[in-house]
Amino acid sequence: MGKSFFIVAQLSALSILLLFVSCKSSNVVKESAFQPSAFDGEMPNGMPPGPPPGGGMPDQGVRKEITATIEVKQDSLLKQNAILQSSTENQSAVASFGKAQVKLIQNRISTSGNSSSMDQSSFYGLNAAVIGCDESVITMEKNMITATGTGANAIFAYGKSVVYSVGDTIDCTARGAHGLMASGGGTIHASDVTMITRGANSGAIATDRGSGTITVERGKVITTGADSPGLYSTGKLVASDAEITASGAEVAVIEGANSIELTNSTLLSTFPNKWGVMIYQSFSGDADGVDGVFKMNGGSLSYMDEKGPLFFVTNSNADIHLKNVQLQAPSGILLKAIAYRWGHEGSNGGSANIWADSQTLTGDLMADKVSKINLSLANNSKLIGGVNSDNQAESVSFSMDNSSLWDVTKDSYVSHLQVSIVGDTVANISGNGHVVYYKKENNKSLENKIYALTNGGYLKPY
Repeated sequence: MGKSFFIVAQLSALSILLLFVSCKSSNVVKESAFQPSAFDGEMPNGMPPGPPPGGGMPDQGVRKEITATIEVKQDSLLKQNAILQSSTENQSAVASFGKAQVKLIQNRISTSGNSSSMDQSSFYGLNAAVIGCDESVITMEKNMITATGTGANAIFAYGKSVVYSVGDTIDCTARGAHGLMASGGGTIHASDVTMITRGANSGAIATDRGSGTITVERGKVITTGADSPGLYSTGKLVASDAEITASGAEVAVIEGANSIELTNSTLLSTFPNKWGVMIYQSFSGDADGVDGVFKMNGGSLSYMDEKGPLFFVTNSNADIHLKNVQLQAPSGILLKAIAYRWGHEGSNGGSANIWADSQTLTGDLMADKVSKINLSLANNSKLIGGVNSDNQAESVSFSMDNSSLWDVTKDSYVSHLQVSIVGDTVANISGNGHVVYYKKENNKSLENKIYALTNGGYLKPY
């Protein structure tokens, strides 16, 4: 995030050292009174989901000074029913520093100035409408925030700062302008928010370099710009009872060893020729590790394109946990794990681990020769689809408890298989006339035998 894909993946030692420098104020308290487009390998160019390419390598390690129309350093401030605005380049409307305590209630907050550096805006919050730095705390309620400048995030938390947002309305219109964004360890707790971002590379709920935590309870979130997911995680994103829609990108993205956790939420992407949820590692330096975690309990997840998969995993390990989620993928592809445009050839595939609990999965699971699939069905779960039907995956492991069922729609190939055998019949695979092939050297307990499947078809060694 906040980068171009041709940026080198390593920072200098000095840049890394300076990356964690906290926000700096101007030492003046002005007032004190109480953050891939075509599918199937056709995306050689373009930008990642999330923020836009940055303003150049020199800005990435050396942080620009944060300034604002209203700056609060160590004091407390209450602003209510006021108009708070900035039209100056790189200037916020409100910024807090040190251990300041700021309350913003029912204000109209607006910024119209542009950012001189998209990296600075994405990594550190330059030009954000409201930004918390250091160990400050900002409490917001029922404000209307409008940001029209490039790189103008609405609410930003950096370092050890914490921002509480209750019932705020956010409208960001330009490129690289996120709704809620945290980096460098910042934290945002939001509830009952209404958010729309309209520009390119403007994920609504996002973290960036140095990670961060954002929790959202209830609310409605919409993104319409190109490469602007509803959720973009290089940290920890948690949402419950939220409605999140993206029409210019996937609805959710995890980069690196980071996570998205959802409860009783509705997620929808309508953007064509892409995917619904993406888990990847770009090696840009914005996110460490390769173990992304996506958890969803209740609610619904839909990707309405007729070609792309619901889940796309590349150059990373993905742990996908689903329980009682209504899934929709008109393409008929539930998961695709492949090598793509990131990483080193031969070792940049995807490893997808799916745990289904009381869950119906509909669609095919696909992988290429450097990618793996591990699928587990438990507690009356059901898969309706084919698995590795083209026999291209490096490996596929499939386990089911006795309460779960695989309803096969295509001939399938599985490296490791754990099923319920009753006599010479597989009790929990409904073959529908298809053949499920198991790798004989990996499944000694099946004794290289042929078994009948319920409703026609066979389980055979290969």
